Amino acid sequence: MTEITRLFDFPYYQLEKYNLEAALVTKQNGEWVKTSTKEYLEKSNAMSRALLKLGIQKNDKIAVISSTNRTEWNIMDIGILQIGAQNIPIYPTICAEDYEYVLNHSESIYCFVSDEEVLKKVRKVQSNTKIKDVYSFNHIEGCKHYSELLDLGKDESNQNEVQARKDAVSPLDLATIIYTSGTTGKPKGVMLSHNNITSNALDASHRLPIMSHKENRVLSFLPICHVFERVLIYLYQYAGATIYFAEGIDKIGENAKEIKPNLMSVVPRLLEKVYDKIMVKAEDLTGIKKVLFFWAVSLGEQWEPYGENGWWFEFKLKIANKLIFSKWREALGGELHTMVSGSAALQTRLTRVFSAAGMQVMQGYGLTETSPVVSVEMYKDNNFRVGSVGKPILNVEVKIAEDGEILIKGPNVMMGYYKDPEKTAEVMTGEYFHTGDKGEIDSDGFLKITGRKKEMFKTSGGKYVIPTLLENELKQSPFIEQVMVVGEGEKMPAALIQPNFEYIQNWIDREEKNIGKSEKEIANSDEIINIIQDKINTCNKNFGKWEQIKRFELTPDVWSIDGGHLTPTMKMKRNVIKEIYKDLYEKIYRP
Repeated sequence: MTEITRLFDFPYYQLEKYNLEAALVTKQNGEWVKTSTKEYLEKSNAMSRALLKLGIQKNDKIAVISSTNRTEWNIMDIGILQIGAQNIPIYPTICAEDYEYVLNHSESIYCFVSDEEVLKKVRKVQSNTKIKDVYSFNHIEGCKHYSELLDLGKDESNQNEVQARKDAVSPLDLATIIYTSGTTGKPKGVMLSHNNITSNALDASHRLPIMSHKENRVLSFLPICHVFERVLIYLYQYAGATIYFAEGIDKIGENAKEIKPNLMSVVPRLLEKVYDKIMVKAEDLTGIKKVLFFWAVSLGEQWEPYGENGWWFEFKLKIANKLIFSKWREALGGELHTMVSGSAALQTRLTRVFSAAGMQVMQGYGLTETSPVVSVEMYKDNNFRVGSVGKPILNVEVKIAEDGEILIKGPNVMMGYYKDPEKTAEVMTGEYFHTGDKGEIDSDGFLKITGRKKEMFKTSGGKYVIPTLLENELKQSPFIEQVMVVGEGEKMPAALIQPNFEYIQNWIDREEKNIGKSEKEIANSDEIINIIQDKINTCNKNFGKWEQIKRFELTPDVWSIDGGHLTPTMKMKRNVIKEIYKDLYEKIYRP
């Protein structure tokens, strides 16, 4: 059996152990197209042969930019890596200027794109980069199609060279440079070796709730250019699961109904949106149906793992599952048992409700610099606790510094930041990586994240405030989509809030309110402002006087990736948001 020490070993291991008829599945022209493990490797080897014919040398950099996850991305990944070159994944949603920065900083010489929109951004800056040629996965006029390289690689006469290159790749060699989405400044290039990522996937595999003796289907839709989803893709290959690539984030429900996944990864923002949509539909129910629905949700919010609430609660939960939660599961295919959540803190309410509904949410914690998994929950063996991010995985050591910062040591810690030894030195103390996150480990070994070190701020009165705690509490209101707590150096904390416009527009119709439905009208509505003020008043009761939000302003538009408010992983760019709404900020503090 193939020993897995380098990233391209995963599909070879899968071929020997599982030899799946459907390893990777992508929808094309309305049909799910299956690629077997054998075909996956045949095409990867053809790609490797073609790249050698293009003159690709060891340590050359090849950029891959795809708007959706798809089979071709994985074929490129293995084809690039096994000849000792590096795959440079780039977020498709960043602007053309950021494409230019990453392409130049990484010194990429070829670029593969998914579609016309991405191609346009690349073409806009290509002449300012070292890119020799661009290939596309979709057929686009005026752009070479990636199948031309598969055809070029059909000639197997240089397969011996591919094998020699493959044999020469060391586990400690650089595999990829992942540019962090960054909430401030230019993205940093995180250098990850084959060993960084393979060790992380293997050490985390013990927490994957997949039964290898039966068919397992996973739905992949989080950006594969992000290390979280990428490591999961390798892990799924290792576990012998069939990976279906969603057509897009807007098609998740539709695709889930078609393929009936058992497992998928999520980010908190997505679960919040799913939950909000369910609640919007529930408001239209009447009579006993509405009563039963909200009874089930209320029950779900009290859920505790391992039957801790006792037999009477479990009996009521069975009824709630049969009458209400079964419909939630059906909306996602009916066979989804686990969702792995990462990237940001998840409201405990959502953990409880979805887990009560039979779709357990396992939180994990990690960073690009740690390849990424540091810890992750697992339901069996009592490795799950609501509000935690699980226990550290095998071979990863977590230490809490005197100031509460989480420090990480293990084979998953990055090689460093590309071309930036100074920044690398800033985050390393010996073998320990400084995460910038604050946390605590309880007596049972569960890690809990308490805040972001850089996001904590001090008011002019010298009191510390952890904004994420207030933000997560406030986001439980269906009227609030996004919230950013501010107040560094000011006399009091305050908040910039983006109302949940979609929910409020439905609420206006349902309640027959005489309120304008445009985003600007909603943001200026006294009635909406009063509702949100009530939520803030309730939230404030859970916090010390110095932490309480004294004032807030509603923003008249949606915070988005395209608008610059959010990173590609849906994290707030705090400095950018503050700058965009500096007039509202000034109105709060200097009216």
